[in-house]
Amino acid sequence: MTDKKQVLGRWGEDAAARYLQERGYEILERNYRTARGELDIIARRDDVLFFVEVKTRSSNRFGYPEDAVTARKQARMQKAAETYLENHPECPETWQFDILAITQTRGIPPAIEHFENVIS
Repeated sequence: MTDKKQVLGRWGEDAAARYLQERGYEILERNYRTARGELDIIARRDDVLFFVEVKTRSSNRFGYPEDAVTARKQARMQKAAETYLENHPECPETWQFDILAITQTRGIPPAIEHFENVIS
């Protein structure tokens, strides 16, 4: 990954964390890595645990951010979530996977779209 993409990705994850916190989510983990996969953000609101994938783009020229969450990526997210849940038995029994798709175009505020409960 190029430095420019890494900077945009980090910026997107920071924006996503702020977005969630402003809506009453408590951020529990960021960039949770396992041998089975990675989760960008793990958050909690009320008695629900959220595994959040963040995708950030500078334009939609090559597709929408959410399109990058492929079936393969979803499988890795599920495996990482299983590991997290195994290591954190205190977590709520109710959980879901969300995607935050962020488009940051220079000169205008970022567009953030929240897709809820995307993997069943």
